[in-house]
Amino acid sequence: MKGLLQHIANIDRISIPAIRISIAIVFIWIGSLKFFDYEAEGIVPFVANSPFMSFFYAHPSEYKQHVNPEGAYVAENHAWHETNNTYAFSDGLGIFLITIGILMLLYKIAPLWSLAGSVLLFVMTLGTLSFLLTTPENWVPSLGGENFGFPFLSARGRLVIKDVVMLAASLLLMSDSAKLYLKTNSIKNNQ
Repeated sequence: MKGLLQHIANIDRISIPAIRISIAIVFIWIGSLKFFDYEAEGIVPFVANSPFMSFFYAHPSEYKQHVNPEGAYVAENHAWHETNNTYAFSDGLGIFLITIGILMLLYKIAPLWSLAGSVLLFVMTLGTLSFLLTTPENWVPSLGGENFGFPFLSARGRLVIKDVVMLAASLLLMSDSAKLYLKTNSIKNNQ
């Protein structure tokens, strides 16, 4: 039993690289999806209701009239999303997310850049978590059932709350990147 516990205790050597790779996969994948209309349209309620981001949209208060079922194409709604800046904003967000994912992977060769990626991850995650307070669609609506409003998270809300884990991971990765940078520079300075 002690041997098994020792092996489990040593998993920490691979856990931080596993977190980095996991974040890179998620951010590169989701960032890539931001270039597709259905994904751009899916984030509209979050952005339109955010006091920090709604200025990116031309008509944030009109979004409820132009919601498509996920994957559906409605020409009138598509035209509205074009004029609202929905797709352009999502493209920019996609580039930002992919950049964070790539910075996570630069850990061994550029720890300071990876540290910057971890800081961006932290800031982005704070922004995402702010959606819990600003997006009405995060809570189950009152449609006759007894479970609605706070604390009953809708599918959107359940998607957002998971970023609490990302916030904690960003702190761990910031620390780890800083340690590697300091260690690498200490070795170079001593030579």
